[in-house]
Amino acid sequence: MISRRFLLTGSLALVFTPATGALAQQFAGSQAEWSQNYEAVSRTRVQRTSTPMLSADALAATEQMIDYYRNISARGGWQPVRGVDGLRVGSKSPAVVALRQRLIVTGDLDQAAGESPIYDSYVEAGVRRFQARHGISSTGTVTSATVAAMNVPVDVRIRQLEINVSRLRTLVSNLPNKYVVANIPAALVETVENGVVHTRHAAGVGKIDRQSPLLNSKVVEVNFNPFWTAPASVVKKDLIPKMQKEPNYLTENRIRIFNTAGQEVPSSQINWFSDEATRYRFRQDPGGDLNSMGFVRINIPNQHGVYMHDTPSKGIFGDDFRFVSSGCIRIQNVRDYIEWLLKDTPGWSREQIDATFKSGERIDARLAQAVPIHWVYVTAWATPDGLVQFRDDIYNKDGLGNSIPVASRTPTAPDEEMFLQN
Repeated sequence: MISRRFLLTGSLALVFTPATGALAQQFAGSQAEWSQNYEAVSRTRVQRTSTPMLSADALAATEQMIDYYRNISARGGWQPVRGVDGLRVGSKSPAVVALRQRLIVTGDLDQAAGESPIYDSYVEAGVRRFQARHGISSTGTVTSATVAAMNVPVDVRIRQLEINVSRLRTLVSNLPNKYVVANIPAALVETVENGVVHTRHAAGVGKIDRQSPLLNSKVVEVNFNPFWTAPASVVKKDLIPKMQKEPNYLTENRIRIFNTAGQEVPSSQINWFSDEATRYRFRQDPGGDLNSMGFVRINIPNQHGVYMHDTPSKGIFGDDFRFVSSGCIRIQNVRDYIEWLLKDTPGWSREQIDATFKSGERIDARLAQAVPIHWVYVTAWATPDGLVQFRDDIYNKDGLGNSIPVASRTPTAPDEEMFLQN
């Protein structure tokens, strides 16, 4: 069985600053802080683990977490927290007492933290840890998404773990030595080799109404400075309405129109208040500043016509809610990703990759050895250090209905694929 102490000691490291020390002194007299030294708070910040979320070790740890949460349930679970929205360090409220107890139950805060109504630096660290485990920005300030995650009943979390253990058992059988996994609910991509995560990337994945599919394939090719062609469905649903309102839209976004003979057609010759445009091909020129794929596309043959790519809208990677694409997956720090993909392909050093980005030249790099890739749907998993992660069931595949509320969050970045659906 995994103890609460193990949960705390195995998972986090916090960088201490003079400000946090001064805050500790400020509340010492009222016993607002723990009666422990500063080492205690260093155990309440999530560290990145080298254990892949798709691995036998993650499966074993997730199985253990079912027992851990069943024990929580047997002790009465946890009570909903209320009146804590917006609380931060320095706040004082009776609701903080209940918040402390909620964090203690799941090991995000040591029991020695006590029952003070003051939102001190230790409570903040516990909130940060909880947020990190649930895919919420670790601000230490209680948000509506944080409250929603805290108030999911323990029995629902147990069921979520059970569902995902079944998924992991299937997924981790026969894993190759080198592979990529894209976990859609987590909007996260990992590259794995020899049982260790080499790179980890935030991702932008499919919207609820344009979902990224589950698939098993291989990365076979990297396209530098690619064109992007819009399918007929997007021309009808997105481009035609856009051109009716903004006649210069295609020109401003470097999208060209071609007839069946391959000849370019001026947009002024098309009647945008009819379906005439659906008879043409629309292609966006290369160029990372405007092209919706950015500087690179990663090809993975599949029946869904989806792939992975760069994006000019880097701001999405700082959002909690990254369900913003039309089914393809956008990759943060894409150069690190393709460097790992191409490291065994002669002629593709990091220097060559950077030079190709800069040149703007259309070049295709065929991988010397195709790399297996898995797009999966895992909403709960754990690692051997005792850390358990939960994510919103964004596509409602867990079958738990509204038991796990998906917070109403709106991405800050524009939907750059609105005219280029996969």
